[in-house]
Amino acid sequence: MNIKVMDKNMQCRGFQFEIGKEYKIDTGGRPLELGTDTVFHYCKSLSQVHKFAYDCRKDDRYFEIEVIGEEVTDGKIYGSNHIKILREIVGEELAALKGLSSTNTGLFNTGECNNGYWNSGDRNNGSLNSGDMNCGVVNSGHRNLGTANSGSDNYGDYNSGNGNIGERNSGHRNVGHMNTGHMNIGHMNPGAANKCDFSNGVFCNKEDMDIRIFNKPSGMSLSDFYRSRYWTAMCGASFSLTEWVEYTAEEKAADPEKERVGGYLKVNSYEEAWAKWWAELSEENKQIIQEIPNFDPEVFKDITGITV
Repeated sequence: MNIKVMDKNMQCRGFQFEIGKEYKIDTGGRPLELGTDTVFHYCKSLSQVHKFAYDCRKDDRYFEIEVIGEEVTDGKIYGSNHIKILREIVGEELAALKGLSSTNTGLFNTGECNNGYWNSGDRNNGSLNSGDMNCGVVNSGHRNLGTANSGSDNYGDYNSGNGNIGERNSGHRNVGHMNTGHMNIGHMNPGAANKCDFSNGVFCNKEDMDIRIFNKPSGMSLSDFYRSRYWTAMCGASFSLTEWVEYTAEEKAADPEKERVGGYLKVNSYEEAWAKWWAELSEENKQIIQEIPNFDPEVFKDITGITV
C-alpha cells in the first residue's frame, strides 16, 4: 500500500489534494529527487510513516494513493511526479495499520496490552520487546526493567541470565556487573554467593589472591592481572569470533538480495580467531605475552593453536 499523509484540510506542504483526482508535476526535465518539488512524497506502510516522516500520534489524515509516474526512493521514503488520491484510510483499518487495538495504547505492536512501540510480546511499557512485561527496550526475555536483556527479571541492561541487578551478567541473581556465576554481590565473579570481585570460590568476601595461570599458582589476583602489562599486550589486537564481510560489487550486481543486505556475518572458528589475533599483534606484545608468569608453550598451543 502507498500511504500519503496530509493535514486535516487535505494539504501537504501547502498543496491542496482531493480524493479521486490525479496530480502530476511538470519537472521541466529535471530528474526526480526526494526532498524537492519534483515529487509527491509517500511511504509503503504506516510504520515507515512514523519512523521516517510523521508522528502517527498526531491528528493527521492518511490516504491510499496510486503511483502512476516514475518512482524514486531511498528505501525509506518514496516519491513520484504523478499520483492519484484513491481514498482516505480511517476507522478500524487505520487502527489496525497503527497496531492499535482494545489492548494496545502504543503503536505498531503485534502483541497485546503494550504501552510502547513495535513490541511482539505482551504487556510491555517499553519498545521493540519480543518478550513480555518489559519496561525497557529491545528485550527478548520477560519482566525486565532495562535494555537488551535476553534473560528475565533483570533490573539492568544486556543480561543473558535471570534475576540480576546490574549489567552484562550471564549468571543468575547477581548484584553487580559481568558475573558468570550466581548470587554474587560484586563484579566479574565466576563463583557463587560471593561479596567481592573476581572470586572463583563460594561464600568469599575477598578476591582470589593467587589465581592459576597456565595451570599453576601465579601469585597474582585477577584484578592484578587486568592491570598488568600482560593484559595490555593481550588487548593489543582484536579477538573476533565474528566479522562483517561486505559482498563484492560483482556479487551485489548478480544477486538483488545481496545488494539489499550488503554483506554477511562471517563466523570464525576459535582457532581462526586466535590466529588472526596473533598475526595482528606487535612483536613487542608477542614477547610480553611469552613473559606471562608460568608461560607454557605447549599449553599455549593447545588453547590457541599457535606455536611459539
